[in-house]
Amino acid sequence: MYKKILVPVALDHRTNTAIALKVARKLKAEGGEIIALHAVEPIPGYVTNYLPAEQIRAGREAAKAALVAELGGVSDVKAEMINGPSGRAITEYAAEHDVDCIVIASHKPGLQDYFLGSTAGRVVRHAGCAVHVVR
Repeated sequence: MYKKILVPVALDHRTNTAIALKVARKLKAEGGEIIALHAVEPIPGYVTNYLPAEQIRAGREAAKAALVAELGGVSDVKAEMINGPSGRAITEYAAEHDVDCIVIASHKPGLQDYFLGSTAGRVVRHAGCAVHVVR
């Protein structure tokens, strides 16, 4: 069983978060913790020049509220948000926070995934810990 489990949550896809959390709970050791993580993709500089700082802050707060809502008010999961490209941000967070296992939801791969790769694919290839993919 795992002491620290990371469950990445893609708020724009809504893919199987409940199933990933259920799997994480089954894999969690007694006294372990589950962290739900949402990576906020960086806004290109040419866009941020035209956005008021208040709008960027409000967008981040809305994303945090959406993450908490996606978790459905559970008390056994810690909600975290980070900045960065999702695949790399997830694996870096896992390495920096001594995560034992990542439980990530995935969609059925499409043609674009074969050329660019999905976030789940990137996490599987680059994570330094166990990765469990759910569909």
